[in-house]
Amino acid sequence: MGMTIAEKILADHSGRATVKPGEYVWCSVDGTALLGHSPLLKRLETLGVERLFDPDRIYAVEDHMAPPPTLEVANAMVDLRRLVKKYGVTHFFEYGRHGILHELFPHHGYISPGDLIVSIDSHSTSYGCFNVASTPVNEEMLFVVVTGQIWLRVPETIRFNITGKLPGPEEFVVGKDVILRIAGEYGTECAIYRSVEFHGPAVHQMSMSSRFTMANMSVELGAKFGIFPCDDKTLAYLEGKMRRPSRPVAPDPDASYESVHSIDVTGMPPYVARPHDPGNSVPVMDVEADRVKIDQAYIGSCTNARMEDFRMAARIIKGRKVHPDVRLIATPASQDIWQQCLREGIWELFAEAGVLVTSSTCGACAGMHMGVLGDGEVCVSSTNRNFLGRMGSPKASVYLANPATVAASAVTGYITDPRKFL
Repeated sequence: MGMTIAEKILADHSGRATVKPGEYVWCSVDGTALLGHSPLLKRLETLGVERLFDPDRIYAVEDHMAPPPTLEVANAMVDLRRLVKKYGVTHFFEYGRHGILHELFPHHGYISPGDLIVSIDSHSTSYGCFNVASTPVNEEMLFVVVTGQIWLRVPETIRFNITGKLPGPEEFVVGKDVILRIAGEYGTECAIYRSVEFHGPAVHQMSMSSRFTMANMSVELGAKFGIFPCDDKTLAYLEGKMRRPSRPVAPDPDASYESVHSIDVTGMPPYVARPHDPGNSVPVMDVEADRVKIDQAYIGSCTNARMEDFRMAARIIKGRKVHPDVRLIATPASQDIWQQCLREGIWELFAEAGVLVTSSTCGACAGMHMGVLGDGEVCVSSTNRNFLGRMGSPKASVYLANPATVAASAVTGYITDPRKFL
């Protein structure tokens, strides 16, 4: 019996010829990452740990509370800068000069196709768009950064075949809509501790930005891994960035899947997830009919804050104003993206329309700062979660949508089908 992508990667990293679902394996990791708001390095110092397994394969970033919103956080950042020097962590990214971890790390050699990556942030499934088995871990991180090893259960694999022709960014329908549709049709528990593979002609049609969004939100299905095949687009995106050889992995023709689902995306509309679950998703027309008035609109986060996203939003914003009852916040995923938006005139369009552009940060998405919602407020957001209290007040409501839908809604004042602006 053949193996799936995840099974092949776990077999390779555990030194075995084959593995099968349900087995436990010790694996060597290719890389791992720390977050500034995590006390991990401080705990290692308290325990008397003097060395990390390989400081060159450990990346550190502060993006969740950047710039620091309180004195307490600012002091934690002072300590973080001290600790990364003490432990020799060479890949350290501070706010302002860099960006959000999931966007940054692939650009700085963190991953190569075929890798096994474990990181402390919950959306570390993002790197699956690069044909990588990547997953979030928490308490295990102490062991990982010291030994470079992790103990994993081999997951069952679910395969989604995405067929037909996705309308694409030209028609304001992208990967965000596909993953929201999957969450709506199959539920947010459909892939708990499963590896999810995305295949099919529509997958190869998708941009890397759309694939990134789907891998990122695979964790909202409960997935351990969310993996795409490696193709020319993958390799072109990573060209000149990889610090390890590329080892693309494809499933065997006779690989065994727990389940296989086919989704035809031909003519698919944009999707919106109603509060308070990413799986509470429906076509945008269903929400538009309710005339849901909004107070805030947000384009940002590791999920949808790349050039494809801001270019879609700019097509809608150009020559228009943000509704007077709405505040629209735009947060690019990295400073490279910020500069590209500047060069293309997108920030000028946004400024003329009344959009607030921020530095690269996770603040609003995680409900920490720079866009926190108050009691009773309604937000439409391009982020990944709309749980109760996720972006601020537990009395607020968050709708998830692609950036075009967010921009259209910011202009009209209520959740709106962006295709009206084509």
